[in-house]
Amino acid sequence: MARRLGYRPVIPPHPRRARPWPYDRRRYRGRNCIERLFRRLKRFRRVHVRYDKLDVVYLSFVYLALIYDALQLA
Repeated sequence: MARRLGYRPVIPPHPRRARPWPYDRRRYRGRNCIERLFRRLKRFRRVHVRYDKLDVVYLSFVYLALIYDALQLA
């Protein structure tokens, strides 16, 4: 069904699947990095709950959280 809609699978199939589908390892790795980034951003409750009403204020706090995260990893 997903193929009829134009989607390509990114998640690898189970190793014991009778007819495994092809997937792109590079796209899967990129998807995994993005998911981990959102998990790290959700440590900040203000980003997770979205207290800010204005998009500009919310985006600025997301940038601040990303900078803080980058400095923590360094």
